[in-house]
Amino acid sequence: MFDYNFHWRAAFKALPDMLNGAWVTFETAALSMILGVTIALFLVFMRQGKNRLFRGFAATWISIARNTPSLFQVYILYFGLGSFGLHISSWAALLAGITINNAGYLAENFRGGLKAVPDTQLRAARSLGMSAPQAYRLIVIPQLLRIVFYPLTNQMVWAVLMTSMGVIVGLNNDLTGVTQDYNVKTFRTFEFFAIAAVLYYLIAKLIVAVARLLSWRLFRY
Repeated sequence: MFDYNFHWRAAFKALPDMLNGAWVTFETAALSMILGVTIALFLVFMRQGKNRLFRGFAATWISIARNTPSLFQVYILYFGLGSFGLHISSWAALLAGITINNAGYLAENFRGGLKAVPDTQLRAARSLGMSAPQAYRLIVIPQLLRIVFYPLTNQMVWAVLMTSMGVIVGLNNDLTGVTQDYNVKTFRTFEFFAIAAVLYYLIAKLIVAVARLLSWRLFRY
């Protein structure tokens, strides 16, 4: 028989703290995406290059990131490195774990996008006197980012959701961490986590809405 009594007052009183936690969640996800995109671009060019060592490094990174659970990656960074005397904060372990994961998935997206950019674009840029780095920076990468814009949006949403793993390594100032702290103090599990779920949903929807607005502004022509 269902006899649970809902008490929303305590949950709504905690809303300011949960909103602060939501901001930490968004900041962590955004930083992991910036780092992930940067690393992914390097991985793509390493994999496309002629150096066997670089190709092997890039392929190994992508394979590990895509074929092991994100939870294990965060665990290894926090608990595993700690076993060797290398202690990093909960936030740093979470950020590094999400960044590794983002870079692996984005590198494959970028590799597919790079193949969609005609080779003639690069040759035309070189024929105009551009160096290879200039041609990639000014001609190839802008077209690549346009092609992978929507996968980037999806990965940003995924990064926001993955920040919830921080609670397993003791992070207590992101949205899930704040929610769990209040849950332990009040035992109002349903109320607090229901509000947290709504906040995650709103963050994800806001990211998608902003992405659509940007795509309309950037890709009208």
